[in-house]
Amino acid sequence: YTTMLWKLADDLHKADGPTHLAVILDKGATSFRNEIYDQYKAHRPPPPEDLVPQFPLIRDATRAFSLPCIEEDNLEADDLIASYAREATRRGWDVTIVSSDKDLMQLVGKCAAQVDGSGGGCIDMLDTMKNQRIDVPEVVEKFGVKPELVGDVLALMGDSVDNVPGIYGIGPKTATKLIQDHGNLAGALDAAPAMKPSKLRDRLIEGREMAELSRVLVQLKEDCDLPIAIDDMKLDGVPPEPLAAFLAKHGFTSLLKRLEGGTGSPDRPTNLNPAKPQTAGAPASAEGNRQPLPDMPAVDRTSYECVQTRERLEHWVERAFSARMVAIDTETSSLDAMQASLAGISLALGPNDACYIPLGHHGAGGSSDMFAQKPEQVDRETAYALLRPLLESDQVLKVGQNIKYDLNILARCAKIHVAPIDDTMIVSFALDTGRSLDGIGGGHGMDELSQRHLGHTTLTFKDICGTGKKAIPFGEVPLDKATQYAA
Repeated sequence: YTTMLWKLADDLHKADGPTHLAVILDKGATSFRNEIYDQYKAHRPPPPEDLVPQFPLIRDATRAFSLPCIEEDNLEADDLIASYAREATRRGWDVTIVSSDKDLMQLVGKCAAQVDGSGGGCIDMLDTMKNQRIDVPEVVEKFGVKPELVGDVLALMGDSVDNVPGIYGIGPKTATKLIQDHGNLAGALDAAPAMKPSKLRDRLIEGREMAELSRVLVQLKEDCDLPIAIDDMKLDGVPPEPLAAFLAKHGFTSLLKRLEGGTGSPDRPTNLNPAKPQTAGAPASAEGNRQPLPDMPAVDRTSYECVQTRERLEHWVERAFSARMVAIDTETSSLDAMQASLAGISLALGPNDACYIPLGHHGAGGSSDMFAQKPEQVDRETAYALLRPLLESDQVLKVGQNIKYDLNILARCAKIHVAPIDDTMIVSFALDTGRSLDGIGGGHGMDELSQRHLGHTTLTFKDICGTGKKAIPFGEVPLDKATQYAA
């Protein structure tokens, strides 16, 4: 955060640098939206413990740069940002909002009407993480609609992060298509009764009230009282004394040296780069330098669910959206991701809280046996349609082991492009890549990680499918055994 402020302030004297700057924050966990809908943001977990102490430091850093730090009761930062941005454009100023927040994308491209014969200003955004400007084309690329219709898309699809309800069962792609086809939210809702009978039609009719409520919740308030005059945001240079004191106190050595008139880094109470001792350290232990894991319940494979109906799959998808993180795995006919067929997909939300979704299982004898009794399964295309919004949602982290294989399988077999992702094998390698050098030993495969971290011996593929001539494809494994292995 401090480095970003430095860069913004450093751009002051450039031709396209800022002339006015302010930092706007949320003051509390609730706003006027909670009076409209008491469940708004109700399911947000508390912030990570290591992040909480940094909140006051953000305010301290802002004041060290002598920038206005604005926060108001009963309002969200987005509302104040919208109000200041609109006021600035009415003065003919161009405004850049430094954020990648999707809600603020509703403002992109808004230009004020001409004032006294001169053109009004316009609004764009800057994503500092990607160093990318966000203008109308970028919003259209993300949402499929122009910025003024982003709120309509959000009202249909909802927002699990802010607990905006939307309409159950409508994901980002369906929401976008409805707005594209019918012009706006009201048009899509009004058109529902004349649609051909379908789940979508029923959901639009039944969910109209929640969609209209959601539209109110995502609408930015652009007429807030401005607690600090916009003229007081003018940048006339950053006074060096308070900034130097802040940088020195918190160890920003390189920034302190770059500050004009800076004195370099003073001695600090904690040496962040101590000299290496001349004596050899203690030998590495078999446990490494790993922090202990929290206590985990014993693995109970009987608690895993085999999902065989659409209703149960919808239930798991809804729970995964609420959890905002889900482990995924695929079961296939081959280790070759370019040739394998998909037998099923597993989801896990926590210890002993997992399911297996069979999609390509056959009775004993396989798909070539016309008399083999095929077990009950969710229709493959139906399952893909239900899973796609979850697996492609940027609001839910997908975690896998060697997930590159699963990404290829799902992209090729289901046309599902999974993101964002994390990979336990890569995490293990990053944390424990020196195990063999330290004499600890052990690799990063699922079986080894399970034994090392959880003390649990996994079922092996051979245990389930057999070996040699008696081996069977995974698609012929009875569903009870397949579920215990896959989930």
